Amino acid sequence: MEASPPVLALSEADQAKLAVLIKDVGVAMVTTVGADGHLHSRPMACPDRGFDGSLWFFTSDDSSKAEEVSAYGLVNVAFAEPKDGTYVSISGPATLVRDPAKARALWTPAAKLWFPGGAEDPRLVLLKVDIVHAEYWDEEAGGMRVFLSLLKSVVTGRPPQRMGEHKQIG
Repeated sequence: MEASPPVLALSEADQAKLAVLIKDVGVAMVTTVGADGHLHSRPMACPDRGFDGSLWFFTSDDSSKAEEVSAYGLVNVAFAEPKDGTYVSISGPATLVRDPAKARALWTPAAKLWFPGGAEDPRLVLLKVDIVHAEYWDEEAGGMRVFLSLLKSVVTGRPPQRMGEHKQIG
C-alpha cells in the first residue's frame, strides 16, 4: 500500500463551512476499496457531536469495511441533502480507532441497536476519516433561484450560471 497523502489542514472558515453543510445530514455514503479492487459504498449514520476536522463513524471490527480500511486505508464520504441543494464529498485516509472514551463522546441512542454493549462493546471500533480533499456544492440561495437559472438555460440554450457556491479544498 502506498503512503497516504498528508492530511489537509483546514482553515477555520473551511472547517466551519463544512460543519454547517454536513450538520443535519444524518446519513453519509462511505466508500472503501475492496479486496477485489472495486469501490464499495454503504450508508452510515453520522453521530452529530460537532465536526472537529475529522469524520467519525461507529463500525464493527469484523465488518467488511473494517477489513477494507485496514487493507487500503483511503475512503470517500459523500453527503447529500437535495432539498437544501447541499452536496459534500470528502476523501482521505481512514483508520480504525479503539477508544471507549471517544465512543462515549460520540454515542447516540441509535448506536445501541448495533452495539448492545454500549461504548465498551468489544466489537465496536471507530472509523476515523482524516480529510485530504473536500469539495462542496451549496445552493444556499434556495430552490427558486436554481429553478430560475435552469429555466433561463432552457430558454437561452446556455449552461446555468450562479447556481450556488462550489469550492474544492485541498
